Amino acid sequence: MAIEHEDVRRAAHLARLGLDDADAAHYVDDLGRILEMVDQLQTVDTDQVTPMAHPLDATQRLRADEVTEPDQRDHFQRCAPLVENGLYLVPRVVE
Repeated sequence: MAIEHEDVRRAAHLARLGLDDADAAHYVDDLGRILEMVDQLQTVDTDQVTPMAHPLDATQRLRADEVTEPDQRDHFQRCAPLVENGLYLVPRVVE
């Protein structure tokens, strides 16, 4: 798929970007090279490749699930306009 000058101008307009003709010509070349690379990647046979969740075989270190702060709910709810049974009451927005 070839990118043309008018395609870049239209995309810039849709994205609400100010783009002059010199910049648009530069982006035509850049986007053309990107699309060529995508075309090359699509030719690679990946039928026997197992999808990976992450490119590195690493595990995430997780901290222990422990309470580290005191309960401050009452303190925070003092400034709320409406509270009932420990819950914040808000106006109904969906009927």
